[in-house]
Amino acid sequence: MRLITGFPGFLGTGFLSRILLRPEISALVLVQKKFEAQARIEIEKINSKLPGAGDRISIALGDLTEPGLGIQGHPLLDQITEVDHFAAVYDLSVEESLAKKINVEGTRSVIDLAKSLPSFRGLHYVSTCYVSGSSAGRFLESDLEKGQSFHNFYESTKYEAEVLIRNAMKDGLPAAIYRPAIVVGDSRTGETGKFDGPYFVMQWLLRQGHRAVLPRIGNPASHTLNIVPGDFVLDAMAHLALKTSSIGNTFQLADPAPLTIAELVRTLARDCDRELIEIPLSKGFTKFALDSIPGLERFVGIPASAIDYFVHPTSYDVSTTLRHLEGSGIACPLFASYSKKLVEFMKTHPGIRSKAMI
Repeated sequence: MRLITGFPGFLGTGFLSRILLRPEISALVLVQKKFEAQARIEIEKINSKLPGAGDRISIALGDLTEPGLGIQGHPLLDQITEVDHFAAVYDLSVEESLAKKINVEGTRSVIDLAKSLPSFRGLHYVSTCYVSGSSAGRFLESDLEKGQSFHNFYESTKYEAEVLIRNAMKDGLPAAIYRPAIVVGDSRTGETGKFDGPYFVMQWLLRQGHRAVLPRIGNPASHTLNIVPGDFVLDAMAHLALKTSSIGNTFQLADPAPLTIAELVRTLARDCDRELIEIPLSKGFTKFALDSIPGLERFVGIPASAIDYFVHPTSYDVSTTLRHLEGSGIACPLFASYSKKLVEFMKTHPGIRSKAMI
């Protein structure tokens, strides 16, 4: 039996639906009380697509911020063999105190709980490629502590959490680390649970007429934005997390051939049916304007915290990931092959927001 945090979040739910294709797998999902009703709806959806799977899912009401996740003494804990830790604050604008409470202290609690489980065999921790912070050049899957600074508290606290995991691994904790790049919707359907990252640019383009204005920050031909569809991330994780050979490894679930910023904005303009008019602006001025001019950030719909990623200095090595996925048929598709699906889904689901699920 597996313990999964981050349910009924988009990634946690997608992961659960995939691993339950294996009939021998059952799961205990950690759910905050305020999300219990939604969790039961998601379980019913899984059961409707995979009859009988719902009987293999049990809910444990708790919280990352409580001692022992609030589930000490749960009768199924003795049966837990693996822990899949998805829960975190995925928000570039998150305040430091909240990010530390959930991303760092919550991860510490998960580690402590895992160590106490009598049948425990492995922790599968979802980190992010952006533990790289400001580190320039190629960032290896084995890299972590490189003296980097961070753009926001999301990055810094995910880095701190990964340090905790790696230190626990050095002390003998069996674990694997998964670092997704910027996750967007399903490459086949466009489905997602949250509009952020490149969706901010899509929304701004669609709010304008056929000729749409977009700031050009720095040199867009010399920087890339690593975007991966949710189905690739989840298919890869579901495959890797069920292999004992994954333990001890770090996997960067990133696009081996990411688009430059110039290529990305042209692709988005094409799929939004917009003629692009680019206005050269510095990163500093753009962030200052969005932060300082009343109502500008809300009007544009692009948060100041997102501007750093237009000039992100890091590229991500995926050698370990490719080696472990070899023969599985799982590969990251080219962004241009599915970006239209993302735009279409966003147009038809205006009620989805960018706010993190916490």
